[in-house]
Formats: sequence, C-alpha cells, structure tokens
Amino acid sequence: MDDKEFNSLADATLAQIEHALEASEADIDFELAAGGVLEIEFENGSKIIINRHSVGREIWVAAKAGGFHFRRDGEVWLDTRDGTELMAKLSTLASQQAGEKVSLS
Repeated sequence: MDDKEFNSLADATLAQIEHALEASEADIDFELAAGGVLEIEFENGSKIIINRHSVGREIWVAAKAGGFHFRRDGEVWLDTRDGTELMAKLSTLASQQAGEKVSLS
C-alpha cells in the first residue's frame, strides 16, 4: 500500500468512526483535528485519541487501557497484538471509559 492509498483508507476509517460516534447514544464529545487526529472525550474527562501513523501505515489508539496499533489486513484494521478488529476494540475501550455500553460496530 502506498502513502496515497493509506491516507485515503485512514481518512475513510476516521470518518466511519465519527459516524459511529454520532449514532451512539452515549454522552461522548469528539473532534477531528487537522492531520487526522480524532479526540474522543467522555463525561468523566477521560479521552481516547485516534490518529494515523503514516510511517508505519497504521492507525494508533491511545486509551486509559493503553496504546494500540492497527494494521490493515484485507478489508479491516486489526490490532497488531491480539488481532481484534478496530471498531470492536474501540467499542470495548469506549464502553470502559464511558461506564456504559458503547457500540461503534
């Protein structure tokens, strides 16, 4: 995958996450900043930061539970450690930080 394809896929994925956050019923604020950084803030003040890492062609997620790297495998982004799909992992992480079920899948 070249840089152009990676950036296109990463932008589409960040947009997908934004749409999923909008559709969720959880009390979550979020903002997509320049450079492809999505910041999600929860009622308790905790945050999840999602950004693209162009050099590694990965999407990185920073949450209270730790840092996670996702690499594209076919049609999905998978956690480089445990193979969990990105949206499933984000649902779990957001649920933990929100203190309520958050479904982003």
